Amino acid sequence: MLTDELADLAVFLAVAEARSFTRAAARLGRSQSALSQTVRRLEERLQLPLLTRTTRSVAPTSIGEQLLEALRPAFCGIEERLAVLGEMRERPAGGLRLTAGRHAAETVLWPAVLRLTERYPDIQVEVSLSSALVDIVSEQFDAGVRLGEQIAKDMIAARIGPDLRMAVVAAPAYFERYGKPEAPHDLTGFRCGNIRLPTAGGVYIWEFEKAGRPLNVHVNGPVTVDDMDLLVTAALHGEVMIMVMEDMVTPFMAQGRLERVLDDWCAPFAGYHLYYSSRRHASSAFVALLEELRRGYRGINVR
Repeated sequence: MLTDELADLAVFLAVAEARSFTRAAARLGRSQSALSQTVRRLEERLQLPLLTRTTRSVAPTSIGEQLLEALRPAFCGIEERLAVLGEMRERPAGGLRLTAGRHAAETVLWPAVLRLTERYPDIQVEVSLSSALVDIVSEQFDAGVRLGEQIAKDMIAARIGPDLRMAVVAAPAYFERYGKPEAPHDLTGFRCGNIRLPTAGGVYIWEFEKAGRPLNVHVNGPVTVDDMDLLVTAALHGEVMIMVMEDMVTPFMAQGRLERVLDDWCAPFAGYHLYYSSRRHASSAFVALLEELRRGYRGINVR
């Protein structure tokens, strides 16, 4: 029966993630022998080896890894839905620790957090700002917000923001003094502002794309920082040309304080995602946050 198969798959998921029958048994409140028999029954039913067992360790086989990757998001989704049903009988409550870069926090996360805590006064949220790619499991965060392309493969990711674009801008006085680049390759002869990547340690390589053709350019200049807001300030002073998130400079372009170049080379890319471990428990507070972020992304009236 399907019910038995789901129960067996849940046991396999627990053992495979724990890499131990002992730890999985303690988590599920069942005996090691019962779990071992369940996994063997599943392997016999599928006629495929799912776990490699030794006297010291348990690890998924290559086939087991494939099954594990399929089960993680499926069971996580079930947990989330059950938590949503639980909200029908109790108000979401509890604490959440989140990590995000400054731009992601200001544009997507923080507005949702403020709406969430207004709607549910019993939820407390801590947000840590960091541009580094934080390991949320080891750092004990409930979730993080990053661009989809930056998220590790073993994380669950939910889209919470629209597509983004970069913009290459400088002050009018800068262009009067140095001229304007006509193509990305021209940038190597201009004074540019660099941003250092906190995780990799190197500087950001300016990324362009036109008609499906990607192009990366190393730029040089007098300043290197680890914060985009500082780059915008440097550009406003007429010292450098910069490449930052488009929305950060849109008001200054409207005021005529900054001008844009290479617009046709700045293609849209996937926006921010909430990422979290498949091993986390979907608390009512976490589910409420995820729903709030998704409502904001879909443009639904959240008041």
